[in-house]
Amino acid sequence: MSEASPAAEGSANAAMRQYWNEVAGPRWVGRLGVQEGRNVEVTAMLLEAARVVPGEHVLDVGCGPGATTLPYAAAVGPTGHVTGIDISEPMLAVARRRVAEEGLANVTLILADAQVHALPPGSFDLVTSRFGVMFFADPNAAFRNLCGALRPGGRLAMAVWAPIEENVHRKVPYDIALRHLGSPAPSPARAPSAEVFSDRDYFRRVLAAAGFADIAIEPRRFHVIGGSAASMAEHVALFGAVQRLMDEKAADDATRRAIINETEAALAAYATPDGVRLPAMFLLATAKRPG
Repeated sequence: MSEASPAAEGSANAAMRQYWNEVAGPRWVGRLGVQEGRNVEVTAMLLEAARVVPGEHVLDVGCGPGATTLPYAAAVGPTGHVTGIDISEPMLAVARRRVAEEGLANVTLILADAQVHALPPGSFDLVTSRFGVMFFADPNAAFRNLCGALRPGGRLAMAVWAPIEENVHRKVPYDIALRHLGSPAPSPARAPSAEVFSDRDYFRRVLAAAGFADIAIEPRRFHVIGGSAASMAEHVALFGAVQRLMDEKAADDATRRAIINETEAALAAYATPDGVRLPAMFLLATAKRPG
């Protein structure tokens, strides 16, 4: 089943809501297979770390099209339940379709901002996310809300991006884009971004201030996987830091194509018989609500 939250909720994080509904969300859905194939290793590692057992209740934050929601639903079984929450209607529509196609009765999908949505207090055994918590306008408020939704003793298991220097799929194209376009305009410290929690001390402070205990934030190496260097290069013009820099600088078609072509040439060095495999790193955060 699914439900939508009041439209007024959107005011807390309007910029990210607009981006994920009008820009990134539709593009993600349009490249769904490619997108989900990129992070299959992260999904497996996160599910293992979450230690879900049958009967548990799970909150999947930034669930998107359901790439993690559905495996969690299988893990908790018919006696458990998974609630997926996301601000992107296009991505959530895919999750709804998948839930319906699989006939899952143990999944609820909510179109809402987890930073401010009135989550049922003390209701979940696990709050989890795969790259879905780095874009809150107020992360302190968001994680207080998420901690309050956990039962006493409930746990957190999340994947966030490590620094850009540890991620070939981000650093290589961004360096190329910088050479063509120059640096972006300065942004406020700790502004929402893919790498906002790559500072482990900062992320730890946010979690501790929200009420979490037994916090551990550990690097995990994996590979971003793609079918070809060309496909992975096209990705950078559609999502993330390179796409935003192109848009900010109003890059013309020739410049955009030059960045994509140079990225393709650079990523070709990582081709294998099984496709392109780019060395990458995420941070696995685990914690508990005291009690």
